[in-house]
Amino acid sequence: MLRENFNEFQYLLTIAKERSFTRAARKLGMTQSALSHAIKVLEQKLQTRLLTRTTRSVAPTDIGEQIIAYLEPRLNELEFTLQNLVEQNGTASGNIRLSVSEHAANTVLWPKLKPFLKEHPKINVELFIANHFVDIVQDGFDAGVRLGESLEQDMVAIKLSSEIRLAVVASADYFKTHAIPATPYDLQHHQCINVRLPSANALYQWEFEKDGKPLRIKVNGQLTFNQLPERIDAVLSGFGIGYVPEDMVTALVASGQLVQVLKDWCPAFPGYYLYYPSRKQHPRAFAMMIDALRLVE
Repeated sequence: MLRENFNEFQYLLTIAKERSFTRAARKLGMTQSALSHAIKVLEQKLQTRLLTRTTRSVAPTDIGEQIIAYLEPRLNELEFTLQNLVEQNGTASGNIRLSVSEHAANTVLWPKLKPFLKEHPKINVELFIANHFVDIVQDGFDAGVRLGESLEQDMVAIKLSSEIRLAVVASADYFKTHAIPATPYDLQHHQCINVRLPSANALYQWEFEKDGKPLRIKVNGQLTFNQLPERIDAVLSGFGIGYVPEDMVTALVASGQLVQVLKDWCPAFPGYYLYYPSRKQHPRAFAMMIDALRLVE
């Protein structure tokens, strides 16, 4: 049965992962009608329904779940073995999917990936850039990049960057007409550039610390963004005070375009880590990428 219907079982796994015939067909490079027909043929041969279809989603039946649970690890192991056998006699190759935040992508991951990918043209990398938490296992990613303080314990973690610090900044023109804040509490009397957290659909409360005591401040202002470049531009344009990664504004502070305040209230925290499930096997291309990205201390 597996030999005769190998492709159909692969289709079943893809549909179950995507929860959609449309997305699965797009990923498999085939038409939705052809994919639907292939699954119907498989169900007829097995004489059982494998998927429950509704107008909005698709989900495996109980027997479908059992087949997927049995097949998926074995097909993944087969793919891993075949990939390594091919690479033993040739150039490292393969596809790698990574989930990464906007700041990590721009400042850590992409600068290191560029020379690596030029050196290994047969390794393909997909970067999914999102500022919310992504379940890399559920969403089919090989690995993700997160701050060290937010990693799950069952993940393998590879350090990519040194510690990170946030900076409270405003334009020099803004501080010509507004008092410089002496403590984070003073920010409540200022125009501040808010950021919305997509995972919680809430505004981020600015986090500070001094003498080991943490402090959260809810700020107000005319503007709210969910992307970093717009926040920095709003600060430069004099709309108020922003709280942004320090490395993104170092040059602007040095040139005098921005003024940094409350530095002694902004502690450093663990930097970025590449993380992936400890139980998952990866081809040689993935191991090579880790070596290229790893922080050398």
